[in-house]
Amino acid sequence: MLETSRERAVRVLSGEPGVLVFVLPIPPKELSPNARPHYMAKARAVRKYRTLAWAEARLQKVRPGWATAEAQATFYVSTNRRRDRDNLLASLKPAFDGLVDAGVLSDDSGLTHLPVLIVVDADRPRVEVAIRG
Repeated sequence: MLETSRERAVRVLSGEPGVLVFVLPIPPKELSPNARPHYMAKARAVRKYRTLAWAEARLQKVRPGWATAEAQATFYVSTNRRRDRDNLLASLKPAFDGLVDAGVLSDDSGLTHLPVLIVVDADRPRVEVAIRG
């Protein structure tokens, strides 16, 4: 029986060995593909978010350098309004680049993105990125 994308997403987040989870803040609006900020404002936002992801990965002191991996992003948001999952994933591009900089991935071209999950958590909005090599 074939595994659905939802079942695969749940399996990746189930805590099995070989899964690294990185907790990041919600990406700034300048990183949204639909945003039209000044190019320097976007560059600052990209640099800051990429550095945050790099620092989070370095704190875990794990640098497997995976050539291929699966990534599952879970957005914990404060409200239950509709969101475009494709745009949420695209706004995480600097985070994936930061993970490459930290040595978690050898290159992000071998990364398979699983469907984005959205969960309401009004107390602590965040993004959890689970990487399975």
